[in-house]
Amino acid sequence: MKLNLDCIRDILIVVEDIEYGKDLTIPTLQQKLSNYSENELQYHCLKLLEGGFLDATTNRYIRSHKQISKINDLTYEGHQFLSDIRSDTTWNNTKEVAKSIGIESLHAIKDIAVATVTTLIQNKFGLS
Repeated sequence: MKLNLDCIRDILIVVEDIEYGKDLTIPTLQQKLSNYSENELQYHCLKLLEGGFLDATTNRYIRSHKQISKINDLTYEGHQFLSDIRSDTTWNNTKEVAKSIGIESLHAIKDIAVATVTTLIQNKFGLS
């Protein structure tokens, strides 16, 4: 399955709203993000977990594929990444840069988002 960057961002936004001490299942996440299938959300949550952005529990295996049973929270890195891409302007700039150079990896998207935020900060203070 190909990474859907908008799905990644949408998941992070929803997970951030989980009340402390509560968790979220993929079916519940799918109710909140009904434009994505449970399989899409499962896949993208696994990638966010592998990338160190989600704190989640994986304890089920179906056809030898790891499955997320519950999402606990964002990690510190997840919060940092979401902070960088929360603004629609920053997110759209990040996606535009990624598309123009043909990069779709989560790691590269994070780096592009950081560079975009840095540029916006520099422009704000007349440092560029």
